[in-house]
Amino acid sequence: MMRLEASDTQHRYHNLLDDDHANEMLESEGAGLATRVAELEVRCSRQAEELLCLRSTLADALRRLNALEGRAPTTSGAQRNGTYTGNTGTPTRELRIRQPSYRESVKRTSSYGSSASSLSQRRGPQHQSTGSLQSDSPASSSSLSPAPSPSPRATPAPHTTHTVQPYRSRNNSTSASSRQDVASPAPAANSLTKRWNSTGDFNTQGLLPSTRFTTTKSLLNLYSKQSTQNGPILKHGTHTCQYNEEDGSMRMFLRGRPVVLYAPSDHDNLDPGKVAPPPQNKLKLEWVYGYRGKDCRSNLYLLPTGEIVYFVAAVVVLFNVEEQCQRHYTGHTDDVKCIAVHPNKLVIASGQCAGHDRLDARPHVRVWNSVSLATLAVIGAGHMERAVACVTFSRADGGALLACVDDGPDHTISVWEWQRDKHCLAETKCSVDTVVAAEFHPLERNQIVTCGKSHIAFWTLDSSNVLYKRMGVFETRDKPKYVTCLGFNHNGDVISGDSNGNIIVWGRGTNTIQKLVRGVHEGAVFSLCSLKEGGVVTAGGKDGRLVLFDAELNATGMENVIEGHYGGVRVVAEGKGRQLFVGTTRNCILHGDLELGFVPAVLGHVDEVWGLAAHPSLPQFVSAGWDRLLQLWDGLSHSTVWSKDIEERAHCAAWSGDGSVIAVGCANGRWLVYDPHSRDLMAAHQDGTEPIQTIQYSPDNQFVAIGSRDNFIYVYQSDGNGTKYSRIGKCLGHSSYITHLDWSDDSQYLRSNSGDYELLFWNATTCRQVTSPTSLRDAAWATNNCPITFTTVGIWPENADGTDINSCTRSHDERLAATGDDFGKVKLFAYPVTQPKSLCQAYGGHSSHVTCVRFLPDDTRLLSAGGNDAALLQWLVD
Repeated sequence: MMRLEASDTQHRYHNLLDDDHANEMLESEGAGLATRVAELEVRCSRQAEELLCLRSTLADALRRLNALEGRAPTTSGAQRNGTYTGNTGTPTRELRIRQPSYRESVKRTSSYGSSASSLSQRRGPQHQSTGSLQSDSPASSSSLSPAPSPSPRATPAPHTTHTVQPYRSRNNSTSASSRQDVASPAPAANSLTKRWNSTGDFNTQGLLPSTRFTTTKSLLNLYSKQSTQNGPILKHGTHTCQYNEEDGSMRMFLRGRPVVLYAPSDHDNLDPGKVAPPPQNKLKLEWVYGYRGKDCRSNLYLLPTGEIVYFVAAVVVLFNVEEQCQRHYTGHTDDVKCIAVHPNKLVIASGQCAGHDRLDARPHVRVWNSVSLATLAVIGAGHMERAVACVTFSRADGGALLACVDDGPDHTISVWEWQRDKHCLAETKCSVDTVVAAEFHPLERNQIVTCGKSHIAFWTLDSSNVLYKRMGVFETRDKPKYVTCLGFNHNGDVISGDSNGNIIVWGRGTNTIQKLVRGVHEGAVFSLCSLKEGGVVTAGGKDGRLVLFDAELNATGMENVIEGHYGGVRVVAEGKGRQLFVGTTRNCILHGDLELGFVPAVLGHVDEVWGLAAHPSLPQFVSAGWDRLLQLWDGLSHSTVWSKDIEERAHCAAWSGDGSVIAVGCANGRWLVYDPHSRDLMAAHQDGTEPIQTIQYSPDNQFVAIGSRDNFIYVYQSDGNGTKYSRIGKCLGHSSYITHLDWSDDSQYLRSNSGDYELLFWNATTCRQVTSPTSLRDAAWATNNCPITFTTVGIWPENADGTDINSCTRSHDERLAATGDDFGKVKLFAYPVTQPKSLCQAYGGHSSHVTCVRFLPDDTRLLSAGGNDAALLQWLVD
């Protein structure tokens, strides 16, 4: 018995040893399996990113090949809402503008110009520019395109027409109908590059009720229909005009007030009932100068194609910084306020505010394809009140849902199945306080986080499509006045920045604080950028600091400070490698990294832009605005030559006849004269205390006329080189403020318009009014900036207010006329516009009143300046 018990005990002991060995083996195998699974997950994630980049790159390559072959990327009529602008053909290394090295100094003084000796020359006969003003050395006089310089900022449905009668104009237009027809689209099925071989395709007919569900797994349809919204709109005015054949006069009525205009003696009798055709030329948006960072958040992203996407005015810009080319989505009708990028990095959603038109400009979200620029869906029109404050795509389910927050009093949050005919799944009141950000959770399905004034909220969309909210609990900690930005770490925890300069980590799936990092920034934290390797970059709106943290939000000691003249940091976006893109509160976009610093990629105005003047012989122009900035731009390289703080709110600008000086009229009655090469102040004069509305040099460069809001025109004589001026006198006779001026070709006479729709003529040398307008009916005028003249009768629309048209200009070859109006439209007419009913081509892009339009000296490009949108648009005249 004893032997049996001993053997039994020994047997059980061996069994226990065997069990321990088995457990150890299982644990070892389990740990190894978990490690391999984690490695596989990381590898799958990397391969998914590589596939995404490959798909985007291939799509971009097809678009470029298509452009190289001379065909438009899209071919038909209803959904195309953008244009591509870049160098002719495929951009090559020789055609690229060399960006300033991060190691180069980016310190700026109160006035600044780029040194051309450090710029590589761009060789291209179509862009040859001699005598460029950006150069301080002779070596750059033949350089076509100066590189964007660190700006010294310290230092903005066809109208049904009547039967068209034959009409003769200077551009030989004979028929309106021939230009109203849009080129018929080529069948998309005939293109070998139409579709990718994938499991689905984006539906380019997303606006139609018959649209079926589309999958986000496909790349895109490269060939889609063009939108008439971006194309020219043919319109004409039908205001009442009376033509007197006996004396050759036209009586036009503006707000019931008659204005008598006299035709030239050799002008044929005209029939006011006839309709003048539109010009054969059309405009194409070539470049957009500016960025909206002063009051909008989450407005800058990098696409896999290397383009950064941002917005200004009513245009969403896709800008390739390396290749210096832009494309534009122009489907919006008013200010774009927010954008979001789909998880596939190809689809973009952009939301706009309410505009002038009650139907076409209602607040809504447009979902569009970033390669073909085709609109896929329009969401929320009629559901929102003021503007779309935030928009975000779901991420855990592949982007099937879209959430947006209204900027109305109730700040309504709504969730949409954007691919299913504008189907709204859920809608509820979000907060009584301002909401500044909304994001879908990247790992949890149907989870949304919103934040704003004194709150952060965690939303859940349940299976019955009802939104439930849990408010974030700050417990005993100081509750911030604003929760200003959101982010997510790799564990799925929510990270928030607030107005106290703190960063808070909210545990995944909870509404309680997991970690608090105090005093990261002086002032509010404006942006959180989660990097691919797990780190987090925080940005301060007041201190301008960029601080790098590791995945556990421990400071790494690496940081950088944005120079104050660029403004505070509004948003940070991760670029390639360690590169970052930074949007600032003074409407700049910078790029660089935390070690080497940042240089500007996009510069613009911050406040209303009113002054715009083109150089008399070079493809350059100046702009000036209420932000006290005077900036010189190169129209071929699309870059800032220099920028100067003139310490005065500018209202107008003009070049001298020989381009030797720039005159700027200010809001306090002062007008200043600057040397465009040295940026030095050459002369300063004061005429009254009211704003200077317009300023013009005479063709012989001997005189300068200043139109003021005090109803007077001041005439000065110049010494010829623009450094000394002596006042001849002032012209008295207008009963309202001066709006526009023109000089005669012989520099002897002036004509002027005023705020009460008067057209008066003056002898410039005596400053006396020419009381007989018929005596100057045959005078030749150097410009046609006055909108109330006989040659611009047809630019006035039906029931026009005399202030509706802010600016008018004539091309130097006298074939075209362009206007900018209070409704954000740039219109192109065949010159002279003597028919009261004249068809035009109208173009959108600005979201505010267009304050000034000007042709470059070779008439190949038209420039337009927005008011409140602080944007400058450059149009190519086709």
